[in-house]
This record gives sequence, structure tokens and C-alpha cells, in this order.
Amino acid sequence: MLPSKEFFEGVALRKCVTATYNRMQVMLAPHILYTRHDEMHVDAVTIEREGQPPREPKLGTFKLSGLKDVVVEDRQFELSELFDATAEKYEGTTLLVVEA
Repeated sequence: MLPSKEFFEGVALRKCVTATYNRMQVMLAPHILYTRHDEMHVDAVTIEREGQPPREPKLGTFKLSGLKDVVVEDRQFELSELFDATAEKYEGTTLLVVEA
């Protein structure tokens, strides 16, 4: 079962989501859910990795099937200026995007 329900909730309500990714605990600010090669992906800003903030903010792409132990947190996030909802890679593939 893919953790899509939690990511839909995170995007729709602008809530952070924690998950295990590559055996590391991450907290993500999910900005968009979309499909690529018939698989669901989320583009998200990493808020924390193993409890520490990243050196620099960046928007990463995560395959939903690679995220485990997903939990929606009671923590809001701000829309990142790194995110561009009009990017070509999202055309015709977007499932849900954060409200601007």
C-alpha cells in the first residue's frame, strides 16, 4: 500500500509529513503529487533529515514507493519559493498541488 493518502493530506492542508527514506528519518513539506512513468511522486522541501535541518533548502523528488512509515504531522509549512507549479514536468501529470 502506497502512502498516498498521507501525502494527499499533507499537500491539501499544507502539513509536514515524516517518513523513512533510504533508512533515514525525514520531515518533508510536500508541494505537489504527480505521476511519472506510471508511478506516483512527490516534490517536497526537506525540513529535517535525522532530526537536523539541511544545510540549504532544496526541492527534492521522492518516489512514493520509496517512502515508508509515513505520518502526517501537526506542523504547517510555508510555500517554498523553490517550487514552480507551472514547471513543464508537471504538465498533464499533476494529481494535487498546494494552493498558492
